[in-house]
Amino acid sequence: MALRRMGLNDFVIVKSLVLELTDGFTVLTGETGAGKSILIDALQLCLGARADATTIREGAKRTEIWAEFDVPTPHSASFEWLTEGGFDTHEALVLRRTIDSDGKSRGWINASPATAGQLRQLGEQLVDIHGQHAWAALTRSDDVRSILDTYADIDTDGMVQAYRQWQEAENAWQTAQQAHSQHQLERDHLLWQVDELRNLAPNEGEWEQLNLQHGRLANAQALLDACHLALTLLDQEDGGVMGGLAKSHHTLTLLQHTEPAFVPIAQELAESLAQTQDAAHSLQAYLRKTDLDPAHLAELDDRIGQWMTLARRFKTPPETLPALLAEGLAALLVLDAATDLEALGKQVQTSFTNYQAQAHRVSLARQQAAPQLGQAVTTTMQTLGMQGGQLVVDLERRSLPSASGLEDVRFLVAGHAGTTPKPIAKVASGGELSRIALALSVVTNETGSAPTVIFDEVDAGIGGAVAQSVGCLMQSLGQRRQVMAVTHLPQVAAYAHQHLQVTKLQHTGQIVSQIQSLDAANREVEISRMLGGDPMSGTSLAHAREMLILGTKGSAYP
Repeated sequence: MALRRMGLNDFVIVKSLVLELTDGFTVLTGETGAGKSILIDALQLCLGARADATTIREGAKRTEIWAEFDVPTPHSASFEWLTEGGFDTHEALVLRRTIDSDGKSRGWINASPATAGQLRQLGEQLVDIHGQHAWAALTRSDDVRSILDTYADIDTDGMVQAYRQWQEAENAWQTAQQAHSQHQLERDHLLWQVDELRNLAPNEGEWEQLNLQHGRLANAQALLDACHLALTLLDQEDGGVMGGLAKSHHTLTLLQHTEPAFVPIAQELAESLAQTQDAAHSLQAYLRKTDLDPAHLAELDDRIGQWMTLARRFKTPPETLPALLAEGLAALLVLDAATDLEALGKQVQTSFTNYQAQAHRVSLARQQAAPQLGQAVTTTMQTLGMQGGQLVVDLERRSLPSASGLEDVRFLVAGHAGTTPKPIAKVASGGELSRIALALSVVTNETGSAPTVIFDEVDAGIGGAVAQSVGCLMQSLGQRRQVMAVTHLPQVAAYAHQHLQVTKLQHTGQIVSQIQSLDAANREVEISRMLGGDPMSGTSLAHAREMLILGTKGSAYP
């Protein structure tokens, strides 16, 4: 999935540009200030770098950048990422981004909207970019460890997760220890409250039933008297309601043949009489089953008194006592779990054991990979003017374990044969740091997964035969992956398979930059210019031609 084409519109000092790219090793050259890194900056934006309105060409309203890669290979990391994200995978992969004058940006992946984060995630699988200050990572412990882990493809996610779980368990255990006395006071109070409520054993809805039953028994005599009176009024011998209804119904029934209007009235009286008789039967049944039952009334008085006593003690309405008991029991469970020092201690030990297993796995992988990385970089250093130099990947046991493992990783370097390797920051010069960084970039990118590698002036501070070795090295790497490099060294440029030249010119009163692919003749002129003499002199052109012939013969680097 190499980078095939790039397009820039109104980007910095580029008005409009479409650039075709090839496989192998491509260089970008040009005079100082021509904007050799513009293409790299544009590609980084396209791959999700932070947007900035200052990248818009003066006088324009917005900038647009796009990059086209090969069709994703099935089962590759980028193919699976695109598939999971719902992006098209059937045609060439195109990433596009626009930035307006307000600094707002929009992104697309194969014509589907994409966030800057998505562009960045996908971009990491497509392109590796090494800047001109790559050597700074050689002196930082975290970066050195990352270089080793990346080189050996060591998965540290499990170790990091295990470390976090161990720390969480440790913090919980320490917190529980510190709060143990306070928790004990809270637990004692809760336990007293729960015991009081358990003795009462209040049931949901019981309070309402108690009050209903108590109300009936407390007024039982009045209820019975009312029932007797009602029956007397309904069924007394002289003047009772039922007797009157019966006589009225009988009287109208005798005359309904004479007066048809009496028929419905007689029917209504019959219905009223039946309902009154039913009511009398209900009253009689109530009298049979109802008595004063002072013993049960006393029991209810006592039960209600217990409810009221606890309600006053806990300053809550009586009907909430069942809920208060349930809450107390739940709180006890939580508190017991939080103060179970033995269980928390076991959790600390279990999580620490898991971390140790993960960390030892990572340590073993690092111990196996460290000499391999050191030897590979040492071999490459010999071709970069550091004959006899050596890089050692040193693993130093940490006094305390960490999320990054059980050891610190650092680079030790010996600049010459017979010297003892020492920390790289103490013995390496700026030029040596650059060359070691370049050697590391080449070694690690030989095993990297991104199909395109870009070096942005990482050859700064070198020249002569060393520069030729760098070009040879880049060309060799280009046989396995697509390589692009921004360089000011003719010795490096002469080994490229494709040569892009960046120039500045006046256009409608503005300075604009353009990039063009050079043919053989123009490439001689550009190499001649980079050599520092008159680019059109016969001597300079002959020298440039000689360098190009040497570069065309191919790399001697294995």
